[in-house]
Amino acid sequence: MSRHPGHELDARARRLLRLLIAQYLVDGEPVGSRTLSRSSGLDVSPATIRNIMADLEEAGLIASPHTSAGRIPTPRGLRLFVDSLIELQPLPRDEMVRLQRELPPGPATVRDLVGNASVLLSAMTHFAGVVTVPRQTDFPLRHIDFVPLPDARVLVILVFSDNQVQNRVIQLAKPLEARDLEQAANYINEHFVGLRVDDIRAHLLRELREASSELHQLLARAVELAAASFAPQDEDVLVSGQTNLMAYSELGNLERLRELFDAFQKKNELLQLMETCAKAPGVRLFIGEESGFAALDGCSVVTASYGAQGRLLGAVGVIGPTRMAYDRVIPVVQATARLLSDALNRAATTL
Repeated sequence: MSRHPGHELDARARRLLRLLIAQYLVDGEPVGSRTLSRSSGLDVSPATIRNIMADLEEAGLIASPHTSAGRIPTPRGLRLFVDSLIELQPLPRDEMVRLQRELPPGPATVRDLVGNASVLLSAMTHFAGVVTVPRQTDFPLRHIDFVPLPDARVLVILVFSDNQVQNRVIQLAKPLEARDLEQAANYINEHFVGLRVDDIRAHLLRELREASSELHQLLARAVELAAASFAPQDEDVLVSGQTNLMAYSELGNLERLRELFDAFQKKNELLQLMETCAKAPGVRLFIGEESGFAALDGCSVVTASYGAQGRLLGAVGVIGPTRMAYDRVIPVVQATARLLSDALNRAATTL
Protein backbone atom coordinates (compact mmCIF):
# COMPACT_ATOMS: atom_id res chain seq x y z
CA MET A 1 0.00 0.00 0.00
CA SER A 2 1.26 3.46 -0.79
CA ARG A 3 1.63 5.79 2.17
CA HIS A 4 0.86 9.44 2.80
CA PRO A 5 2.97 11.29 5.35
CA GLY A 6 1.38 11.29 8.80
CA HIS A 7 4.38 11.15 11.08
CA GLU A 8 4.08 14.87 11.83
CA LEU A 9 0.78 14.31 13.70
CA ASP A 10 1.11 14.06 17.47
CA ALA A 11 -0.61 11.31 19.45
CA ARG A 12 -3.59 13.52 20.30
CA ALA A 13 -4.24 14.48 16.68
CA ARG A 14 -3.89 10.87 15.54
CA ARG A 15 -6.36 9.73 18.18
CA LEU A 16 -8.93 12.32 17.16
CA LEU A 17 -8.45 11.50 13.49
CA ARG A 18 -8.94 7.80 14.20
CA LEU A 19 -12.12 8.49 16.18
CA LEU A 20 -13.49 10.84 13.54
CA ILE A 21 -12.92 8.37 10.72
CA ALA A 22 -14.25 5.40 12.70
CA GLN A 23 -17.43 7.33 13.48
CA TYR A 24 -17.83 8.46 9.88
CA LEU A 25 -17.39 4.91 8.56
CA VAL A 26 -20.22 3.76 10.83
CA ASP A 27 -22.90 6.34 10.02
CA GLY A 28 -21.64 8.35 7.05
CA GLU A 29 -22.39 11.67 8.71
CA PRO A 30 -19.98 14.59 9.28
CA VAL A 31 -18.47 14.43 12.75
CA GLY A 32 -18.40 17.58 14.90
CA SER A 33 -15.99 18.68 17.60
CA ARG A 34 -18.65 18.20 20.28
CA THR A 35 -19.05 14.52 19.34
CA LEU A 36 -15.29 14.06 19.44
CA SER A 37 -15.05 15.85 22.77
CA ARG A 38 -17.55 13.41 24.32
CA SER A 39 -15.98 10.24 22.89
CA SER A 40 -12.27 10.98 22.80
CA GLY A 41 -11.55 10.58 26.50
CA LEU A 42 -9.03 13.40 26.20
CA ASP A 43 -8.87 16.03 28.89
CA VAL A 44 -9.00 18.92 26.45
CA SER A 45 -11.51 21.67 25.78
CA PRO A 46 -13.83 21.74 22.77
CA ALA A 47 -11.85 24.76 21.56
CA THR A 48 -8.66 22.71 21.54
CA ILE A 49 -10.40 19.96 19.60
CA ARG A 50 -11.63 22.53 17.08
CA ASN A 51 -8.06 23.77 16.68
CA ILE A 52 -6.79 20.25 16.11
CA MET A 53 -9.53 19.63 13.54
CA ALA A 54 -8.56 22.85 11.79
CA ASP A 55 -4.97 21.59 11.62
CA LEU A 56 -6.15 18.22 10.24
CA GLU A 57 -8.21 20.04 7.64
CA GLU A 58 -5.24 22.19 6.65
CA ALA A 59 -3.19 19.01 6.26
CA GLY A 60 -5.78 17.70 3.80
CA LEU A 61 -6.85 14.80 6.01
CA ILE A 62 -10.43 15.93 6.69
CA ALA A 63 -12.85 18.31 4.99
CA SER A 64 -16.02 20.18 5.79
CA PRO A 65 -18.83 19.31 3.37
CA HIS A 66 -21.11 22.14 2.35
CA THR A 67 -22.13 24.26 5.35
CA SER A 68 -21.91 21.47 7.93
CA ALA A 69 -20.03 22.18 11.12
CA GLY A 70 -18.76 18.59 11.09
CA ARG A 71 -15.92 17.04 9.13
CA ILE A 72 -15.50 13.96 7.00
CA PRO A 73 -12.23 12.24 6.03
CA THR A 74 -10.66 12.92 2.66
CA PRO A 75 -9.16 10.08 0.59
CA ARG A 76 -5.80 11.16 1.98
CA GLY A 77 -7.15 10.87 5.52
CA LEU A 78 -8.59 7.45 4.76
CA ARG A 79 -5.24 6.37 3.38
CA LEU A 80 -3.47 7.43 6.59
CA PHE A 81 -6.16 5.64 8.62
CA VAL A 82 -5.79 2.39 6.70
CA ASP A 83 -1.99 2.48 6.66
CA SER A 84 -1.27 3.38 10.27
CA LEU A 85 -4.34 3.95 12.45
CA ILE A 86 -6.61 1.00 11.75
CA GLU A 87 -6.78 -1.96 14.14
CA LEU A 88 -7.43 -5.12 12.15
CA GLN A 89 -9.12 -8.03 13.92
CA PRO A 90 -9.02 -11.72 12.94
CA LEU A 91 -11.97 -12.85 10.87
CA PRO A 92 -14.79 -14.06 13.18
CA ARG A 93 -14.94 -17.84 13.42
CA ASP A 94 -18.41 -18.12 11.87
CA GLU A 95 -17.28 -16.19 8.78
CA MET A 96 -14.11 -18.28 8.48
CA VAL A 97 -16.20 -21.45 8.70
CA ARG A 98 -18.49 -20.14 5.97
CA LEU A 99 -15.53 -19.47 3.69
CA GLN A 100 -14.04 -22.89 4.36
CA ARG A 101 -17.37 -24.58 3.70
CA GLU A 102 -18.10 -22.75 0.45
CA LEU A 103 -14.61 -22.86 -1.07
CA PRO A 104 -14.02 -26.64 -1.31
CA PRO A 105 -11.40 -27.98 -3.74
CA GLY A 106 -13.46 -30.99 -4.85
CA PRO A 107 -13.45 -31.81 -8.58
CA ALA A 108 -14.09 -28.20 -9.52
CA THR A 109 -12.05 -26.40 -12.14
CA VAL A 110 -10.06 -23.30 -11.23
CA ARG A 111 -12.70 -21.17 -12.91
CA ASP A 112 -15.35 -22.74 -10.67
CA LEU A 113 -13.29 -22.03 -7.56
CA VAL A 114 -12.54 -18.40 -8.40
CA GLY A 115 -16.16 -17.89 -9.42
CA ASN A 116 -17.24 -19.12 -5.99
CA ALA A 117 -14.73 -16.75 -4.39
CA SER A 118 -16.17 -13.79 -6.28
CA VAL A 119 -19.73 -14.62 -5.22
CA LEU A 120 -18.65 -15.20 -1.61
CA LEU A 121 -16.79 -11.91 -1.36
CA SER A 122 -19.83 -10.05 -2.65
CA ALA A 123 -22.19 -11.86 -0.25
CA MET A 124 -19.98 -11.31 2.80
CA THR A 125 -19.16 -7.64 2.20
CA HIS A 126 -22.27 -6.48 0.27
CA PHE A 127 -19.97 -4.93 -2.32
CA ALA A 128 -18.90 -6.11 -5.77
CA GLY A 129 -16.63 -9.17 -5.62
CA VAL A 130 -13.86 -9.33 -8.24
CA VAL A 131 -11.49 -12.21 -8.99
CA THR A 132 -9.06 -12.73 -11.86
CA VAL A 133 -9.16 -16.08 -13.63
CA PRO A 134 -5.59 -17.23 -14.26
CA ARG A 135 -4.46 -18.07 -17.75
CA GLN A 136 -4.85 -21.75 -18.44
CA THR A 137 -1.21 -21.89 -19.47
CA ASP A 138 -0.27 -21.32 -15.80
CA PHE A 139 -1.30 -24.94 -15.13
CA PRO A 140 0.56 -28.14 -16.06
CA LEU A 141 -0.60 -30.07 -19.10
CA ARG A 142 -2.22 -33.45 -18.49
CA HIS A 143 -2.94 -34.58 -22.06
CA ILE A 144 -3.03 -33.28 -25.64
CA ASP A 145 -4.67 -34.61 -28.81
CA PHE A 146 -4.60 -33.33 -32.41
CA VAL A 147 -7.52 -34.02 -34.76
CA PRO A 148 -7.16 -33.16 -38.49
CA LEU A 149 -9.71 -30.79 -40.04
CA PRO A 150 -10.13 -29.60 -43.65
CA ASP A 151 -8.01 -26.76 -45.10
CA ALA A 152 -4.85 -27.43 -43.06
CA ARG A 153 -6.66 -26.81 -39.79
CA VAL A 154 -6.26 -28.89 -36.65
CA LEU A 155 -8.51 -29.31 -33.62
CA VAL A 156 -6.36 -29.25 -30.48
CA ILE A 157 -7.80 -30.85 -27.34
CA LEU A 158 -5.92 -29.71 -24.22
CA VAL A 159 -6.52 -31.21 -20.78
CA PHE A 160 -4.90 -29.32 -17.91
CA SER A 161 -4.09 -30.38 -14.37
CA ASP A 162 -6.97 -28.34 -12.93
CA ASN A 163 -9.44 -30.56 -14.87
CA GLN A 164 -10.11 -27.82 -17.42
CA VAL A 165 -10.51 -28.99 -21.03
CA GLN A 166 -9.90 -26.55 -23.87
CA ASN A 167 -10.60 -27.06 -27.56
CA ARG A 168 -8.75 -24.81 -29.99
CA VAL A 169 -8.70 -24.77 -33.78
CA ILE A 170 -5.32 -23.82 -35.24
CA GLN A 171 -4.32 -23.02 -38.82
CA LEU A 172 -1.15 -24.62 -40.20
CA ALA A 173 0.90 -23.47 -43.18
CA LYS A 174 0.28 -26.84 -44.85
CA PRO A 175 -1.80 -29.88 -43.89
CA LEU A 176 -0.38 -32.74 -41.83
CA GLU A 177 -1.41 -36.37 -42.07
CA ALA A 178 -3.38 -37.88 -39.19
CA ARG A 179 -0.40 -40.18 -38.54
CA ASP A 180 1.94 -37.21 -38.17
CA LEU A 181 -0.47 -35.51 -35.75
CA GLU A 182 -0.75 -38.70 -33.69
CA GLN A 183 3.04 -39.06 -33.50
CA ALA A 184 3.45 -35.45 -32.37
CA ALA A 185 0.74 -35.83 -29.72
CA ASN A 186 2.26 -39.09 -28.46
CA TYR A 187 5.70 -37.49 -28.22
CA ILE A 188 4.39 -34.52 -26.20
CA ASN A 189 2.29 -36.74 -23.93
CA GLU A 190 5.16 -39.13 -23.33
CA HIS A 191 7.82 -36.54 -22.55
CA PHE A 192 6.14 -33.36 -21.32
CA VAL A 193 2.96 -34.13 -19.38
CA GLY A 194 3.16 -32.34 -16.02
CA LEU A 195 4.95 -29.30 -17.45
CA ARG A 196 3.47 -25.88 -18.17
CA VAL A 197 3.13 -24.94 -21.79
CA ASP A 198 5.91 -22.33 -21.70
CA ASP A 199 8.28 -25.01 -20.38
CA ILE A 200 7.09 -27.48 -23.02
CA ARG A 201 7.85 -24.97 -25.79
CA ALA A 202 11.32 -24.32 -24.38
CA HIS A 203 12.10 -28.05 -24.05
CA LEU A 204 10.91 -28.80 -27.59
CA LEU A 205 13.01 -26.03 -29.10
CA ARG A 206 16.09 -27.17 -27.20
CA GLU A 207 15.57 -30.78 -28.24
CA LEU A 208 15.02 -29.71 -31.83
CA ARG A 209 18.41 -27.97 -31.89
CA GLU A 210 20.10 -31.06 -30.43
CA ALA A 211 18.13 -33.73 -32.30
CA SER A 212 19.60 -36.32 -34.60
CA SER A 213 18.36 -36.29 -38.19
CA GLU A 214 15.84 -39.12 -37.67
CA LEU A 215 14.12 -37.23 -34.81
CA HIS A 216 14.36 -33.81 -36.41
CA GLN A 217 11.24 -34.10 -38.58
CA LEU A 218 9.05 -35.34 -35.72
CA LEU A 219 10.29 -32.61 -33.39
CA ALA A 220 9.83 -29.96 -36.06
CA ARG A 221 6.18 -30.98 -36.40
CA ALA A 222 5.75 -31.03 -32.62
CA VAL A 223 7.27 -27.56 -32.30
CA GLU A 224 5.02 -26.16 -35.03
CA LEU A 225 1.92 -27.67 -33.43
CA ALA A 226 2.92 -26.61 -29.92
CA ALA A 227 3.64 -23.04 -31.01
CA ALA A 228 0.16 -22.73 -32.51
CA SER A 229 -1.64 -24.69 -29.80
CA PHE A 230 -0.11 -22.93 -26.81
CA ALA A 231 -0.67 -19.36 -27.95
CA PRO A 232 -1.40 -17.21 -24.86
CA GLN A 233 -5.07 -16.74 -24.03
CA ASP A 234 -6.48 -13.54 -22.58
CA GLU A 235 -6.91 -13.43 -18.83
CA ASP A 236 -10.40 -12.79 -17.52
CA VAL A 237 -11.89 -11.17 -14.44
CA LEU A 238 -15.16 -12.26 -12.83
CA VAL A 239 -17.38 -9.68 -11.14
CA SER A 240 -20.27 -10.57 -8.80
CA GLY A 241 -22.80 -8.42 -6.97
CA GLN A 242 -22.44 -5.22 -9.00
CA THR A 243 -26.00 -4.24 -8.14
CA ASN A 244 -25.04 -4.13 -4.44
CA LEU A 245 -23.36 -0.81 -5.15
CA MET A 246 -26.70 0.80 -6.04
CA ALA A 247 -27.61 0.73 -2.33
CA TYR A 248 -24.90 3.23 -1.35
CA SER A 249 -25.82 6.89 -1.51
CA GLU A 250 -22.20 7.85 -2.26
CA LEU A 251 -22.48 5.97 -5.55
CA GLY A 252 -26.15 6.73 -6.16
CA ASN A 253 -25.67 9.25 -8.96
CA LEU A 254 -27.02 7.60 -12.12
CA GLU A 255 -24.22 8.87 -14.34
CA ARG A 256 -21.65 7.67 -11.85
CA LEU A 257 -23.24 4.21 -11.69
CA ARG A 258 -23.42 4.06 -15.47
CA GLU A 259 -19.67 4.70 -15.75
CA LEU A 260 -18.95 2.13 -13.05
CA PHE A 261 -21.15 -0.58 -14.58
CA ASP A 262 -19.70 0.18 -18.01
CA ALA A 263 -16.22 -0.45 -16.57
CA PHE A 264 -17.43 -3.76 -15.12
CA GLN A 265 -18.81 -4.80 -18.49
CA LYS A 266 -15.81 -3.82 -20.61
CA LYS A 267 -13.37 -5.15 -17.97
CA ASN A 268 -10.25 -3.72 -19.66
CA GLU A 269 -9.33 -1.19 -16.99
CA LEU A 270 -10.48 -3.45 -14.16
CA LEU A 271 -8.42 -6.35 -15.50
CA GLN A 272 -5.38 -4.10 -15.83
CA LEU A 273 -5.73 -3.01 -12.21
CA MET A 274 -6.24 -6.57 -10.94
CA GLU A 275 -3.27 -7.87 -12.94
CA THR A 276 -1.11 -5.27 -11.21
CA CYS A 277 -2.39 -6.45 -7.84
CA ALA A 278 -1.77 -10.11 -8.74
CA LYS A 279 1.93 -9.51 -9.33
CA ALA A 280 2.72 -8.68 -5.71
CA PRO A 281 1.96 -10.80 -2.63
CA GLY A 282 -0.22 -9.42 0.14
CA VAL A 283 -2.99 -6.85 0.30
CA ARG A 284 -3.32 -3.92 -2.08
CA LEU A 285 -5.76 -1.08 -1.44
CA PHE A 286 -6.73 1.83 -3.68
CA ILE A 287 -8.85 4.69 -2.35
CA GLY A 288 -10.65 6.94 -4.82
CA GLU A 289 -8.44 8.23 -7.60
CA GLU A 290 -5.46 6.14 -6.42
CA SER A 291 -6.58 3.39 -8.80
CA GLY A 292 -5.79 5.64 -11.74
CA PHE A 293 -9.15 4.90 -13.41
CA ALA A 294 -11.81 7.60 -13.48
CA ALA A 295 -14.67 5.08 -13.25
CA LEU A 296 -13.40 4.02 -9.81
CA ASP A 297 -13.15 7.53 -8.36
CA GLY A 298 -15.26 7.53 -5.21
CA CYS A 299 -14.66 3.79 -4.77
CA SER A 300 -12.20 1.78 -2.75
CA VAL A 301 -10.65 -1.40 -4.12
CA VAL A 302 -9.26 -3.97 -1.68
CA THR A 303 -7.39 -6.93 -3.18
CA ALA A 304 -5.11 -9.79 -2.16
CA SER A 305 -3.13 -12.12 -4.42
CA TYR A 306 -3.61 -15.89 -4.51
CA GLY A 307 -1.54 -18.69 -5.97
CA ALA A 308 -0.55 -22.33 -5.86
CA GLN A 309 2.68 -24.29 -5.61
CA GLY A 310 4.71 -21.16 -5.06
CA ARG A 311 3.32 -19.26 -8.07
CA LEU A 312 1.11 -16.16 -7.96
CA LEU A 313 -1.90 -16.82 -10.19
CA GLY A 314 -4.26 -13.90 -9.68
CA ALA A 315 -6.00 -11.59 -7.24
CA VAL A 316 -9.30 -11.52 -5.35
CA GLY A 317 -10.95 -8.41 -4.04
CA VAL A 318 -13.94 -6.17 -3.55
CA ILE A 319 -15.03 -2.80 -4.93
CA GLY A 320 -17.20 -0.58 -2.78
CA PRO A 321 -17.63 3.01 -1.64
CA THR A 322 -14.70 4.67 0.12
CA ARG A 323 -16.87 4.61 3.27
CA MET A 324 -16.42 0.94 4.06
CA ALA A 325 -15.52 -0.95 7.23
CA TYR A 326 -11.88 -1.52 6.28
CA ASP A 327 -11.16 -3.31 9.55
CA ARG A 328 -13.66 -6.01 8.52
CA VAL A 329 -13.30 -5.99 4.73
CA ILE A 330 -9.52 -6.39 4.67
CA PRO A 331 -9.55 -9.61 6.78
CA VAL A 332 -12.36 -11.05 4.61
CA VAL A 333 -10.32 -10.45 1.44
CA GLN A 334 -7.14 -11.79 3.06
CA ALA A 335 -8.86 -14.94 4.28
CA THR A 336 -10.53 -15.57 0.92
CA ALA A 337 -7.20 -15.30 -0.91
CA ARG A 338 -5.52 -17.63 1.58
CA LEU A 339 -8.30 -20.25 1.45
CA LEU A 340 -8.44 -20.08 -2.35
CA SER A 341 -4.68 -20.71 -2.45
CA ASP A 342 -5.09 -23.62 -0.02
CA ALA A 343 -7.87 -25.12 -2.15
CA LEU A 344 -5.75 -24.86 -5.31
CA ASN A 345 -2.76 -26.43 -3.57
CA ARG A 346 -4.86 -29.32 -2.25
CA ALA A 347 -6.37 -29.85 -5.69
CA ALA A 348 -2.89 -29.91 -7.25
CA THR A 349 -1.69 -32.67 -4.89
CA THR A 350 -4.58 -34.96 -5.84
CA LEU A 351 -3.98 -34.82 -9.58
